[in-house]
Amino acid sequence: MGPLLCDLPGRTASYIKTQKLEALPEGSGALINHSLMLVQRLEALLAHGNGSDVALRVQTLHSDEVKVFQAHSLVLSLQSEVFEGLLQHRNASGLILRETADCAAVFDKFIRYLYCGEITVLLEQAIPLHKLASKYRVSTLQEGLSHYMTQHLASDSPQGHVVSWYDYAMRIGDVGLRDSCLQYLSWNVSSVFQSGEWGAVSDDLLLSLLQRSDLILQSELELFGALESWIGRNQPGGTTIERALRSVRYTMIPPGQLFRLQKESPVLLKYHESVRDLLFMAFQFHSASPLQFAKYFDVNCSLFTPRNYLSPAWGSPWLINNPTRDDRSTSFQTQLGPSSHDSAKKVTWNALFSPRWLPVSLRPMYTEHGAMQAVRAAEGRPRIIVTPATSSVDFAGVSFQKTVIVAARQQGKVVVRHVFNFHQSTEESGDFLAQADLQRRDSEYLIEGAMHLHIVIKSIYHSLIKALPPPAPPLTHSPMLS
Repeated sequence: MGPLLCDLPGRTASYIKTQKLEALPEGSGALINHSLMLVQRLEALLAHGNGSDVALRVQTLHSDEVKVFQAHSLVLSLQSEVFEGLLQHRNASGLILRETADCAAVFDKFIRYLYCGEITVLLEQAIPLHKLASKYRVSTLQEGLSHYMTQHLASDSPQGHVVSWYDYAMRIGDVGLRDSCLQYLSWNVSSVFQSGEWGAVSDDLLLSLLQRSDLILQSELELFGALESWIGRNQPGGTTIERALRSVRYTMIPPGQLFRLQKESPVLLKYHESVRDLLFMAFQFHSASPLQFAKYFDVNCSLFTPRNYLSPAWGSPWLINNPTRDDRSTSFQTQLGPSSHDSAKKVTWNALFSPRWLPVSLRPMYTEHGAMQAVRAAEGRPRIIVTPATSSVDFAGVSFQKTVIVAARQQGKVVVRHVFNFHQSTEESGDFLAQADLQRRDSEYLIEGAMHLHIVIKSIYHSLIKALPPPAPPLTHSPMLS
């Protein structure tokens, strides 16, 4: 049994016979609520067909299967303007509705929603139910199903469902659902690589993912390996392969691994000419000093921008036990930058987690007479500060983007729930764990009572001084120009 979109209490006979009274303001009387009884009677009306004035004949396309529902024009017209139009122009006591096999299989659930206002949804039924709600313009069900899909991206299913939901959202133009699916796939792409969904990723979705800098994965090499696997399983056209290969950030792969790829990767061997310039650029990037390289090439582009890499060279996991108590601190090291010139240079980072930090505007202040002003009634909120332990001349031309990845348990599965980007403190993001209830032991942000974070340091190179092109040779006097 899947999760409920709307879950009403069990309708026992004793409950229905009991009159529900709700207290109202003095003098306005009492409210007698028998709405649950009405829902049950409407459900019985549909089930038994009592007083039916229209028969819905649901024919499955490309099949002889037909389902018949004894329905009521008044109910259908109230819930759907499409049904209202069909009923006004019918020539007989029945309506013939032609549906695809997946929609016909859940039509009983759809028609029951029109009578009862509730529905039980399984993951694989979300799309066909949404199709029916869209076709017959039942907007409340459309919105409810879109919300259901957004909230159940992390649910387990045998073949996966997020990719198919993304494709469906693209077809119908549901921007909110599309963006939610794309964000979930980007933040949990490593697990997608290992699932059956990876082979079902379309060309367009693959290229969309490859363009993103917020992908969370071990390394760019992991991404290249997954891309090779996808190409082998899908056998796309050459144009798609070339575009995909040119979206790999080869500058983020160490030279030794790049040499191995050129020699051992069948895809790279076949399409080497398509990425020759990018590979040459990567080797130049690793062989020259970053400051020298930046004089001649624009390093402020995606080719030189790290993604959210989880390997130790780029950051560190941080397990915080009892995150509602005292401040916590940790230290870790990363390489100065992705260039081979900087990979051996280590930067030590200090991180401080404060569970009850107060913004300046909420901190108590003293008046000129020494009296303390009253603190505004607001609780502190969590904050993380990440700073280098020392400064260095090596930092010239390099800025550091910090990212905190927050894991959470959803539908029993550990997934990335939030990603916060900042330069020094999560205070800059403004909403760091603002919605997390860390006081509850069963909070979805706590896994066995602890908060699971991962801090990523992204080194960004900047051009300091542009080298001027060599001056053109002076013009010489030529007799032919006289």
